[in-house]
Amino acid sequence: MTTPHNKLFAPGPVEVSPKTLAAFSRPMIGHRGGEFKALYGGMQPRLQTLFGTKQPVFLSTSSAWGVMEGAIRNLVQKRVLCCMCGAFSDKWLDVSKRCGKEADPLQVEWGTPITPEALDEKLATGAYDVVTLIHNETSTGVMNPLADLCAVLRRYPDVISVVDTVSSFSAVPIAMDELGIDVLLTGSQKALALPPGLAIFSVSERGFARARLAKDRGYYFDFIEFQKNQADDMTPSTPSIGHIYALQSKLEDIFGEGMDARFERHARTNALVHDWVRAKGFDFFAPEGYRSKSLTCVANTRNVDVAAWLGRVKKQYHFVVDGGYGKLKGKTFRISNMGDETEETVGELLIALSATLE
Repeated sequence: MTTPHNKLFAPGPVEVSPKTLAAFSRPMIGHRGGEFKALYGGMQPRLQTLFGTKQPVFLSTSSAWGVMEGAIRNLVQKRVLCCMCGAFSDKWLDVSKRCGKEADPLQVEWGTPITPEALDEKLATGAYDVVTLIHNETSTGVMNPLADLCAVLRRYPDVISVVDTVSSFSAVPIAMDELGIDVLLTGSQKALALPPGLAIFSVSERGFARARLAKDRGYYFDFIEFQKNQADDMTPSTPSIGHIYALQSKLEDIFGEGMDARFERHARTNALVHDWVRAKGFDFFAPEGYRSKSLTCVANTRNVDVAAWLGRVKKQYHFVVDGGYGKLKGKTFRISNMGDETEETVGELLIALSATLE
């Protein structure tokens, strides 16, 4: 008897399509030969378009946290300001200190965004040369006002910006060069709907100039090593060929659909979830105007037994929904609409949630 497949509607890892999995399992090639160079180099134009940059785009065989830690080691010389509004952005402070860097929090209550005024007040002290920011805080469903925050950062040309877009990249438009972002990074397992284990990032000329001054940036995540190797369509260390094939396939999907159409699809499926939340008498954990377009963090205002309810959804419908992250477990639940989901597939999930709620 075949075990039913449990489809993921959690905000990472998300469901991976059969087409992507087939590409992931293609036969291996050597990573120091012409085939790999053609594979990696051939992806650059589309990756640059997605990033909104003229800079090279790098592939790292790691989770996004590898590149996050690398950014701290490569860029912080004086002090780093960590914008903290949820479980993942809060972690930046710990990571920075473990890398031996001086670091301070710009902490706001979970469920609220980082404001331009708060950022400006901190940067006006002149104490910082790097700022870390998560665009879309996956644990709370808050999407920070990236354009407004980048406008503040542009007033401080000596401050390098590091922006994590793991759960927003390819779900909403993000223009790295236009916004003036110095390091834009993402991971494979969320909005890109790829298997976990690949980080993708780009670095500005200012970022490279700062990295060249660092004497303890290590090797595996050394931005200068990535730059040198990418110039020859290579990676500094052994890459995951399967992930890169899967990414190539996903880029075909994204550009076949069209970037604007992809963004609009995420907006429509997100709106479907929001309509359901209101209709069922729940509330949103994030405030109006700052809600993620790729997932919804729902406040459990009806005081339902979230774990039992979502257990029924999994048992009866084979859909997996997240029951809240960290200290929000049971107080919230999170519904993902990112990746390849459509109005039809999200609609099926919402029917299942409704049928098992009472």
